[in-house]
Amino acid sequence: MDHQASVQARKIALRDRLVTDRRRRPLVEVPEDAEAIAEHLLACEPVRRAATVATYVSIGKEPGTGPLIERLHALGRRIILPVVLPDLDLDWAPYTGAEDLVAARGLLEPSAPRLGVDGIATADVVLTPGLAVDRTGMRMGRGGGCYDRALARVPVGTFVCVLLYDGEVLDAVPADDHDRRVTAVVTPRGVRSLTAPA
Repeated sequence: MDHQASVQARKIALRDRLVTDRRRRPLVEVPEDAEAIAEHLLACEPVRRAATVATYVSIGKEPGTGPLIERLHALGRRIILPVVLPDLDLDWAPYTGAEDLVAARGLLEPSAPRLGVDGIATADVVLTPGLAVDRTGMRMGRGGGCYDRALARVPVGTFVCVLLYDGEVLDAVPADDHDRRVTAVVTPRGVRSLTAPA
């Protein structure tokens, strides 16, 4: 098995385990964890200073973003959310309130006018979904590549944080050359900086 095939096989196995673990999470814990994540992020200096936050609307048993989005909105922050394009790239549009979200491909997306794929570059803080991250910031998503493409447009030095559960911060995750690192992770226990190898 060549290196590329080996990486793919390890990603598939790890994704399967992580998705199964999420499915087994008690539903009652999801809103509690979402509140804890919101508290930690709202106390985090880069988020406190941010004028524009790029985030997403969580679904199912993903670490919840609802409380965070509502509090940022109440604070008058500009929030931009992804709109999945047919080629699985991400466009962006401003969040104008929960009543303006529309169902699309199993997700909730904003109905406001779109900003284009480079809209993410206007964010002071980028909050991403994921299934795991390692201590160097290598993030593993669901395999569509949406966020790897989007994160390639984020200016260097931007606070990029993945939202996970406590058991999803690993020593290492399998990675391809196109996979993008994040600078931090937030779990119900708190925010932690991640450092890419020199």
